[in-house]
Amino acid sequence: MNGLSFIDDEHMRFPSPELALSDPNGLLAIGGSLHPKRLLAAYYDGIFPWFNAEDPILWWSPDPRAIFVPGELNVSRSLKKSLRRQPWRITLNQAFADVMAGCAQPRSKQKDTWITQEIQLAYLEMHSQGHAHSLEVWLGERLVGGLYGMAIGQVFCGESMFHRETDASKIAMLALHRHLQRNGFKLLDAQVMNPHLASLGAKEVSRSAFLSLLKRYRDEKVADGCWCTREVLIGE
Repeated sequence: MNGLSFIDDEHMRFPSPELALSDPNGLLAIGGSLHPKRLLAAYYDGIFPWFNAEDPILWWSPDPRAIFVPGELNVSRSLKKSLRRQPWRITLNQAFADVMAGCAQPRSKQKDTWITQEIQLAYLEMHSQGHAHSLEVWLGERLVGGLYGMAIGQVFCGESMFHRETDASKIAMLALHRHLQRNGFKLLDAQVMNPHLASLGAKEVSRSAFLSLLKRYRDEKVADGCWCTREVLIGE
């Protein structure tokens, strides 16, 4: 029977993701900390933290799950035109903290953000350990968009993206797809479906199907050095 678990700081293991509540969005557990070992254990089992500043730490495993297959992004005509028109520059891991800060800015009609200072510090530590990565979009020397997430074997778990110029977040997603495809990734986890993700080609699969894919790819290798800090060509 599905139920909600309460966890503490001493034990890093989570209950089975299949025990998550069916609503809302697969809430599995409450409590614990954002210790690096706990975060790694969570993503390894298809679980992620998502909570507001005033809440305890909440851990989720949605059913259904939104995913992409790297390389299968819907690229609209307008995005192709934007790709040609603007001198976009794409980098990896050159401004992780700035990307997180950009993602943390409240969206329109929102007062607060779930990307709290606590979240930012936790993922900065994951970045320093080589688990969390950012992709930046620049116009000249100005950061205009980007995204960040966690790499677990051949799975990239996307967390958030932002833009300060029209199409910059879509350019980031296109660059990410091409980077993942070139370097042997098999799955891009988008967590929870929304209209924007659907328009880009995300599809929903059951939790059990997602967990099966995760178990298949999470221990597999990717290209050496694929996350080295560098500039990348979106069409390379």
